[in-house]
Amino acid sequence: MEGENPIEDRGFLAAPLTFFLVVAFQLLSKWLDQLQKKGSSNNNTNTKEAELRSEIKQLLREATALSQPATFAQAAKLRRSAATKEKELALYVEQHNKDINLSYDLYGNVLNASKVVVYLILVLWFWRTPIAMIAKQLVQPFGELLSWGTGGHLTGHVMVGIIPWLILSTRVSKYVCKFVDF
Repeated sequence: MEGENPIEDRGFLAAPLTFFLVVAFQLLSKWLDQLQKKGSSNNNTNTKEAELRSEIKQLLREATALSQPATFAQAAKLRRSAATKEKELALYVEQHNKDINLSYDLYGNVLNASKVVVYLILVLWFWRTPIAMIAKQLVQPFGELLSWGTGGHLTGHVMVGIIPWLILSTRVSKYVCKFVDF
């Protein structure tokens, strides 16, 4: 019978599945942010960086060993060489960090784009269809707001639309993600 139970049309698991989908997107976003923070603060020394650092230390040791007035020119040459190596190291580290941040930005953009596409699909799929029904007494001042986009009313119940449900799910999932550590 049409109109008796409008939630049966699209399935009674639509609300929890939508909520868990939103939570999954929030968790992925938080994981990516934490991974980026760990990557930028974590000094993963690769072989080239370690090699440059050891060369700089060696050149500076040799320069300090040459402290006689007769070897001043040779010590100055070693210090200049160490300064050049330090500049090369700084450029290498900057480029390496830039490459890492670009890859994280790419992953973040892909995640945001997929989130937008999935939300649009959900909105189109559940437009003018209630995703959940709640007793009117439970949501007394916000009933009309929650039923926006459902297109109908049922006596004694508020039908929750997809857009308010996505907004509510996003807010709750952000709150839940505060307590999750990776």
